[in-house]
Amino acid sequence: MHRIVLQREIRSRASHKALSWFSSSNLFRSVHSLPFATVEAEGISGSQPAEVQNLVQGKWTGSAAWNTLVDPLNGEPFIKVAEVDGNGIQPFVESLSKCPKHGLHNPFKSPERYLLYGDISAKAANMLALPKVSDFFTRLIQRVSPKSYQQAFGEVYVTQKFLENFSGDQVRFLARSFAVPGNHIGQQSHGYRWPYGPVAIITPFNFPLEIPVLQLMGALYMGNKPVLKVDSKVSIVMEQMMRLLHYCGLPAEDVDFINSDGKTMNKVLMEANPRMTLFTGSSRIAEKLAVDLKGRVKLEDAGFDWKILGPDVEEVDYVAWVCDQDAYACSGQKCSAQSILFMHENWSTSSLISKIKDLAERRKLADLTVGPVLTVTTEAMLEHKKKLLQISGSKLLFGGEPLENHSIPAIYGAIKPTAIYIPLEEILKPTNYELVTKEIFGPFQIITDYKKDQLPMVLDALERMHAHLTAAVVSNDPFFLQDVIGKTVNGTTYAGLRARTTGAPQNHWFGPAGDPRGAGIGTPEAIKLVWSCHREIIYDFGPVPRGWEIPPST
Repeated sequence: MHRIVLQREIRSRASHKALSWFSSSNLFRSVHSLPFATVEAEGISGSQPAEVQNLVQGKWTGSAAWNTLVDPLNGEPFIKVAEVDGNGIQPFVESLSKCPKHGLHNPFKSPERYLLYGDISAKAANMLALPKVSDFFTRLIQRVSPKSYQQAFGEVYVTQKFLENFSGDQVRFLARSFAVPGNHIGQQSHGYRWPYGPVAIITPFNFPLEIPVLQLMGALYMGNKPVLKVDSKVSIVMEQMMRLLHYCGLPAEDVDFINSDGKTMNKVLMEANPRMTLFTGSSRIAEKLAVDLKGRVKLEDAGFDWKILGPDVEEVDYVAWVCDQDAYACSGQKCSAQSILFMHENWSTSSLISKIKDLAERRKLADLTVGPVLTVTTEAMLEHKKKLLQISGSKLLFGGEPLENHSIPAIYGAIKPTAIYIPLEEILKPTNYELVTKEIFGPFQIITDYKKDQLPMVLDALERMHAHLTAAVVSNDPFFLQDVIGKTVNGTTYAGLRARTTGAPQNHWFGPAGDPRGAGIGTPEAIKLVWSCHREIIYDFGPVPRGWEIPPST
């Protein structure tokens, strides 16, 4: 419901604030098109396939090879992506290599570009506030990463608010410096945020707009020259967004946009040698990149995210609804999705599980509240279920079956929202722990319970996890919150009765903790951490003291 309210709010604001800004432009030159768009989201089909191009050195280009994507809902070939192979990477390598280490701008070089990006952000925010534009991107997201309209629109809304947040002078405020008095007259030290220069951004399929836009703009704000690669399955969304940004004044040479497979992108990184690479995606690839790039990475990798229900049982309907949203919205394909639920014994005697079951079972393919799983097949998820059910005391709570009456291609997964109960004592056994805490990027969660004196066992389970992205502690008991928060590490932790694991809005930090390579997104702190480094300039003008003489050697 709150997404619908936000949609009304943004559309109302658009009619008053943004419409006048574009009334003199050619935005409405055609009833059926937008001035930046090269596709119509709902018109893409086998008979009218869309094409996705590359952008390098300021020019849109095709490729010798086109990768044909199939519609994740019916298997029909519907998008052709111009994928660059190993023989075609040289223009991208050359483009990055032309960017100096001191970046395209910094506090001493081309500072007017901070103002330029404030203007670009303002114009792009106004564009996304227009109902026709926000609906275009919402529908396009749905075509390639099927999720409900509300979930897809939420991604557009967060992106619009982010751009709004960094309009005007806010970009230059990111580069705010500080000064410290020196030891003598004429000496003073200044600390500056400095760009890396040539950088790379690699983002996944599940948020085709929000993640790449927020990270791309953060990189640009701080003065870097990025090459951007988005998962080819969904890169059409960001290709269209790049065209919108150009329409809003983004210099075409400031960003390169590449479509390729992972092997080719790895070759680009090894030859172009970017000073920093931001990677959002699987832990396995993240660790490989960290080695290949000698640690010059920031990572927002996978997360087996947990939620703990404390001893105070309140608002069962609301907590059940949040659990359903956290575990199953976007078919569980969020890096922040609820992977395991620890219930205090007081909750075990409530109607919570039956309510979560009822909410999960009302999800349907018709409105995409459940849909294709793009990285795990049906067989793989069912096999994982089978292995879990071999653990002593485990049981299937609901789901665990393939979706019915659909035409989702077999290369993707399609199962009903699933929950499996496993006793806490069994989870902690070395023979079971890795299996139970294996992340399944789909509508799949583990549920367990614990007694009052078993909280240390729960905390032990959390301590042994490898990734620490999001978490939720659902309780209004301040002593319980203090105990759990003080003994855990997840970078984005929600606490209180209304705590969730998902959300990732633009108004707070979102990212892992406990790893020096961890990346954040969305806030000034995240942008400065990921996309700039510290540079200290020590001014020492003198004068040299009157009568100074060369001292003895030391």
